[in-house]
Amino acid sequence: MFKLYYAPTSPYVRKVMAVAHVLNLTAQIEKLESAAHPIVRDQRIAAFNPLAKVPALQTAEGLTLYDSRVICEYLNHHAGGALFPVAGEQRWRSLTRQALGDGLLDAALLARYEAVARPADKQWDAWTAGQLSKIQAALSEIETQAPHCSTRPDDIGLITLGCALGYLDFRFAALDWRAHHPATAAWFAEFDQHPAMATTRPFE
Repeated sequence: MFKLYYAPTSPYVRKVMAVAHVLNLTAQIEKLESAAHPIVRDQRIAAFNPLAKVPALQTAEGLTLYDSRVICEYLNHHAGGALFPVAGEQRWRSLTRQALGDGLLDAALLARYEAVARPADKQWDAWTAGQLSKIQAALSEIETQAPHCSTRPDDIGLITLGCALGYLDFRFAALDWRAHHPATAAWFAEFDQHPAMATTRPFE
């Protein structure tokens, strides 16, 4: 049995749970209550992860793992999965897509924290604009790749991109990213219907 510090709104937790779903491991994961916050440390999470961030996972043997990239690769290895290509160009493409999705999410979370965690009189519009420009650049890159992507969550890079786009829908609906990225929108419309994605969509 695995223990996972969990937050239903975290896109990085969603990535872990989508991987677990694909690998048929969800029944083996105990979700632990947490309240991760960029300013106020949750000491429950900190007992697993000194950064006090989710996701943080403990294996049956007591090994503690973080962040989502490490946890996902561990689960894939544990289950004998194929979500991480083992060699060649396919591996580097997959890992780079994972980095692209994680980078989009990093920028989105920084923009959100600026709006909801920082006092209004200390918010910096240029900072937010800088993060949003990273999001737009990532979307442009995804648009060039989307026509060549599988519509099944059979690769860690694609799962990460799917979670990133889902987070934009969840927290940044006003961006209306589909309007200028039709190939990405068409890919995501099919990809996001897979049970691993549909059952892990964020909620509050």
